[in-house]
Amino acid sequence: MREGHKPTDTLISQIWPEWNGKLSKRSGGWNNTTYFVENGARRAVLRIYDTHRDRGKIEFEHAVLQKLGGRSLPFQVPVPILTPTGETLVQLEEGAGKFACLFQYIDGDSPAEEESGYFESFGEAAGTLSRVLAGVSPGLAPVYRPYYELRRAYPLCTGEVIRELCLNPPVPLTELGQELQLLYRAHENITASLAELEGLPHQLVHGDLNASNLLVETKDHRQVAALLDFEFCTSDVRAMEPAVILSGLLGHTDEKTAVRDFCRGFSRRFRFTAAEIKAIPVLMLLRKVDVFLHFATRYLEGTDEASVLQEQVKLLSVDLNQLSVSTGAIMQILLEEQNTRAQTGILTEQLSNAEQYIPGID
Repeated sequence: MREGHKPTDTLISQIWPEWNGKLSKRSGGWNNTTYFVENGARRAVLRIYDTHRDRGKIEFEHAVLQKLGGRSLPFQVPVPILTPTGETLVQLEEGAGKFACLFQYIDGDSPAEEESGYFESFGEAAGTLSRVLAGVSPGLAPVYRPYYELRRAYPLCTGEVIRELCLNPPVPLTELGQELQLLYRAHENITASLAELEGLPHQLVHGDLNASNLLVETKDHRQVAALLDFEFCTSDVRAMEPAVILSGLLGHTDEKTAVRDFCRGFSRRFRFTAAEIKAIPVLMLLRKVDVFLHFATRYLEGTDEASVLQEQVKLLSVDLNQLSVSTGAIMQILLEEQNTRAQTGILTEQLSNAEQYIPGID
């Protein structure tokens, strides 16, 4: 480790000298800063972890990626480039600085927001990843908690703190009183059901698959080329993987088709138990509450300005309302594509549960 490194050409020349070249910053990203590295005909990706300085979290992510990199997959994943001393990461300042790592560059395009032709391929890729991750043993203990361990994952967000934040919001959030009340009801509803999730099948999951964490083939945007950003990979309820993705399709301009295509592709590669299917609406709601607590924590600890939480509260309240409207259709499609259409009791019971757990603005 060396002191005083910055995300510049100097960092690359000193740590990965064979990759020394021109750096250009990539826009976007809440948790990391990314640079493209051009070294003649070769390209790499430099990643600076901005939101945490926990070596264990990054080492676990890299261990999973190295295992996946050795598998024959129909899509690519980022593979860390080792330093001359055999490490996958470097600390920018001795003892307390951010961490940086270099990944092999993957050809492909980020899908445009309005695109939907890749969702069937996305489903197949996500289903394949679930099957493969079930057999991956990275040799390290995961650091991130499962989604359902909200209290341990977000210790600042106690029940009392969330109640005060949502029902007696500080000045920057006072104009979002209705939206915060909706989020508070969602938080209260989901915390009552967390214990039930512990009994579902567990395995490694990516945990954050969405359009921003994948690439599509440049010559054919219908095909997924790569799945990216395994930072939050951990052992969790395996049904959380599609639940996260489905929750991200809420409000898509072609939502029903996107859901159908994704479920069709995913179901070709992965089958769930009846109990897992029944849990999907609760898991989708859990994802939304988790995102709220993530940004609430960043606000409470001073990482983000109030404007970031304001924007997230607005987006999440819209998603919760859409979830209350769309859950029935999503479940119907999922049941059909999982070939469990005959189990009509699952759908009837689950829709009843959805009304209990998923609030809407009156």
